[in-house]
Amino acid sequence: MDPLSSISEELAEINGQVADIFRALSKGFQNLEKIKDANRQSRQLDELTGKMRECKRLIKEFDREVKDMESRNDPDTNKMLNEKKQSMVKELNSYVALKKQYATNLENNKRVDLFDGPNEELHDNNVLLASSMTNQQIMDHGNQMMDETDQAIERGKKVVQDTVNVGRETAEALKAQTEQMSRIVNELDSIHFSIKKASKMVKEIGCN
Repeated sequence: MDPLSSISEELAEINGQVADIFRALSKGFQNLEKIKDANRQSRQLDELTGKMRECKRLIKEFDREVKDMESRNDPDTNKMLNEKKQSMVKELNSYVALKKQYATNLENNKRVDLFDGPNEELHDNNVLLASSMTNQQIMDHGNQMMDETDQAIERGKKVVQDTVNVGRETAEALKAQTEQMSRIVNELDSIHFSIKKASKMVKEIGCN
């Protein structure tokens, strides 16, 4: 039974969901080592990225619940809950760094990395430095990093949408050119018919 159940059933449930995601992430990255096909690796990374986003949401929810209960809890309980938050953020940070490393190696910087952002300074050192930060600093850093992740995802979506738009515009331009060529062919047929008709009339006039 989760020790958090004696404090809050909701916190215990969130903690269990986060733990399940961490186990899935660990297994997912282990399986990634065995995958040789680049496309399958890319799909696996996308799935792991989705799990990280869900984990981020749960950690934020956990943080809100802890803050709501802070005034009602004793200092030892608050300390334990803060340490639990710190542990969650540090573990998520380690998976984010691992995902970035795999994405860089896989794509060789040719496709948009979902975890790239304005501050592309997420390295293993950041994770190690977390042990010397206060709980609030760790949470702030983790939240900032995950917010930047969302922003990078939106930029990635925009790149894809722009590409689709260019393709659509190109197709429309080709369609317009095809229609124009068709009209030109029809006009040439009409001119050719008129020339033949005129030639016939000239011959008839000559025979008379």
